[in-house]
Amino acid sequence: MTRLLAALGLAAAAAAQSVNVAAEVGLTHVFPNGGDEAKTWILETTGSGAAWIDYDNDGDLDAFLVSGKGGVNRLYRNDEGRFADVTAAAGLESEGWGQGVCAGDYDNDGYTDFLVTYWGRNRLYRNLAGERFADVAASAGLLQDRVRYNTGCAFLDYDNDGDLDLFVANYLKFDFETTPRPGANPYCYYRSIPVACGPRGLPFDRNLLYRNDGEGGFTDVSVESGIAAPARNYALGVVTGDWNNDGRVDLYVACDRTPSLLYINRGGGKFEDEALFRGAALDADGRALSGMGVAAGDYDGDAAVDIFRTNFSDERSTLYRNRGAGDFDEATLAAGVGRNTRHVGWGAGFFDVDNDGWKDLLLVNGHVFPEAAGLESGIRYRQRSILYRNRGGGRFEDAAETAGPGVTETHAARGLALGDYDNDGRVEALINSQNEPPALIRFAGEPENSWIALKLEGVQSNRSAVGARVRVTAGGRSQVDSVRSGGSYLSQNDLRLHFGLGGAKAADVEIRWPSGLRQSLSGLAAGMTHRLVEAAPQAAVNP
Repeated sequence: MTRLLAALGLAAAAAAQSVNVAAEVGLTHVFPNGGDEAKTWILETTGSGAAWIDYDNDGDLDAFLVSGKGGVNRLYRNDEGRFADVTAAAGLESEGWGQGVCAGDYDNDGYTDFLVTYWGRNRLYRNLAGERFADVAASAGLLQDRVRYNTGCAFLDYDNDGDLDLFVANYLKFDFETTPRPGANPYCYYRSIPVACGPRGLPFDRNLLYRNDGEGGFTDVSVESGIAAPARNYALGVVTGDWNNDGRVDLYVACDRTPSLLYINRGGGKFEDEALFRGAALDADGRALSGMGVAAGDYDGDAAVDIFRTNFSDERSTLYRNRGAGDFDEATLAAGVGRNTRHVGWGAGFFDVDNDGWKDLLLVNGHVFPEAAGLESGIRYRQRSILYRNRGGGRFEDAAETAGPGVTETHAARGLALGDYDNDGRVEALINSQNEPPALIRFAGEPENSWIALKLEGVQSNRSAVGARVRVTAGGRSQVDSVRSGGSYLSQNDLRLHFGLGGAKAADVEIRWPSGLRQSLSGLAAGMTHRLVEAAPQAAVNP
């Protein structure tokens, strides 16, 4: 097999061996989400997310995992690659149907805050100098006038005023009293088995946008901004990006069994959903698929940020190639990411597994219905992940079967967060699965290629630099990426940007900050993390 891979030019695919190190580094708690053999309600199927957040500013990524009812969300402090549960000490003990998490320094005090979404009351955790957190949702104006099924979220500075605003997706209207039980109507079966009802047949809800007033409070501007206008979508994962490269941040929302949404920022506080005529709402056959997770990245190296969406089994995942002005073509089959149709996809993310300068793609899977495990069709409840290796030229290969046990072991996976927790130049994957401990996937082996990581800090722009667009040039080619809050499936990746550099030993960096300032830095050394401050001389911090 090794000779065959080498003959095909695929030897590198076999080299990126993966292993799940969660237990050995201290991530051992179980995160409940309803039944593990059967589920009565759709609410049991959708949770929950994961996050990498350096909450104490020590340069090491800490882990946060969201739990459904019966468990608690947990914060783990990273201490030289091992994790200690600091949930209680940090003031984060909780209960309820937790869904998603997104992070950003909304009050610009230099410490990363985060929001946790719920079926029920959302919680905004203000970071108190890296020591503790306080739930300030009530005083910040984020309490809602009724019970909502809040899912994906993202901080974003949509008006470029230097303060992070907040988007929250809403899935549907659910309550235990009026929602039908399994088998009650045609929407409550899966392949003749009675299962949890929905989303079809359940009422739609509308998405939310909150404007930051710059003094610690938020105002609901969902209606006047146009965010609430779409009224027939089951919204789950959300990712931000300046799709048309006009300097204003836009939003893409993966929607379940309904057309997905592409909110284009028109300026003046206004958004319009343009997904249908920009080619990002449906698949190439005009069908609305079961969108769950979503990722953004420039997979083909043309400096236009593309979109990847995960879907249900018997559907292909969807890759939308950005033609350069926010108009998209479906490139799923052409790019080689359409072969897996027996998986139910959730979290997804672009990252460079071998630091060769081309973004690879990881997605995690798990069926919605535990009852599916009893079918004879080969469908499994716990499913393996999928790793697509980027071979350049706009093409991927499915490398999951040769990527090692970390990728091939099975989970009822949901959230996926990507980040380099041990600062060794390789990005790891934190996976939150239903009713089991999380997985932490390391890609073993010393990387032959070089890398660079950038920690951006805004001054006139928001402190987290969310929305900053970065171009890195090294070895004769360029890559682009942006700092993002939220993404994947209800999860938060590392706010630092990581780039593989191939054999290059240094890189030139261009930044377009949300304020509009453009900044260029030359000859940044590879193999380390650089702290880059808006309109300030470059500085570096050791990884």
